[in-house]
Amino acid sequence: MANLLPIFGVIYAGWDVFEIVALYWFENVVIGLVNVLKIITCCPGSHRSAGTAIEISKLFKIPFFTIHYGGFCFVHGIFVFGLLGPKNKEGGHGDPFENMGHWFSSFVNTDVIWFVLAIVASHIFSFFKNYIGENEYTRSTPDKLMNAPYGRVVVLHLAIIGGGFIVQELGSSVGMLILLIIGKIIIDAKLHLRSHQKLKEKP
Repeated sequence: MANLLPIFGVIYAGWDVFEIVALYWFENVVIGLVNVLKIITCCPGSHRSAGTAIEISKLFKIPFFTIHYGGFCFVHGIFVFGLLGPKNKEGGHGDPFENMGHWFSSFVNTDVIWFVLAIVASHIFSFFKNYIGENEYTRSTPDKLMNAPYGRVVVLHLAIIGGGFIVQELGSSVGMLILLIIGKIIIDAKLHLRSHQKLKEKP
């Protein structure tokens, strides 16, 4: 359901391609935070010694993942906010940090906050329903979870950014923006199902 909300942003709030891609970039940040929560709560194996080794490994893997994935999102954000964000006075690419600051400040002043909260709620719901409710945490390991977000995020956002540039060049019409959103929903659904299928396998 949260994936459909950007369509309302396009139709009723006049969003352009930058605002859509920026929202999807923020979703990457949420995915990373939820993945840290998954690593913390994963509990594979039934032997005490194995459990102790897993808990010790978490002490190293959680900080490493946080720094590595955080750096990935940071660089990705500079790319999104610098190349797709508002232009400067000379018509060139705007400052990515300034664009990022304006976008985050818009949470308070616009309806963007509701879209952001919907994305957060969607991933938290999936965590409790699928990861906890379907006992995926018993079939997950820190090593498997360390790599889990990258395949989905990289494939998805290469498609989104590529489509975003095409839409931007063609004038960001409502129809093209909706096609971009629908394309994201289709790719995301396939990758989402594939990731849960992998977690059904024993580690």
